[in-house]
Amino acid sequence: MGQLIKSDIGVEVLFVDCGGWDNHVNEGGVQGQLSNLLKDLGQGLAAFHRDMGDRMESIVFVTMSEFGRTAKENGNRGTDHGRANCMFVMGGDVKGGHVYGKWPGLAEHQLNEGRDLALTTDFRSCWGEILAKHVGVPDLAPVFPGFDNNSRKFAGLIRRSWRALL
Repeated sequence: MGQLIKSDIGVEVLFVDCGGWDNHVNEGGVQGQLSNLLKDLGQGLAAFHRDMGDRMESIVFVTMSEFGRTAKENGNRGTDHGRANCMFVMGGDVKGGHVYGKWPGLAEHQLNEGRDLALTTDFRSCWGEILAKHVGVPDLAPVFPGFDNNSRKFAGLIRRSWRALL
């Protein structure tokens, strides 16, 4: 990915699939398979950031998953598919160091169906803000048909509008 960006051929959006996360047993603690995956992800993100250097000022990097994990462990010392998850976002236009969205809590009454984190922020709101403010997409309706992606509802995770860069 870094080589494509550095080649200056006009790459605007890249997608990388990182598999191996769909495990349901023996996720373990500090030495477990989930911990190892998160360590690899963190080290990879740090290496990418270092490799891009000053180019990170014009990059917005997003991690996301198509499913969350349950808040409670299952009978096999793992977790199952859940509703909510988190996205990590980094780059020059990102107002970092914050958690955007509401923390629903882990108490029984705060969990969805007693097992999942409650969904508080639709991923399309995050992507909508990135596409509108960083990429400069003027109309999000074709990207997210039927979704109310009003800019007044954006979380404020992007520092400036792409128009400010012109």
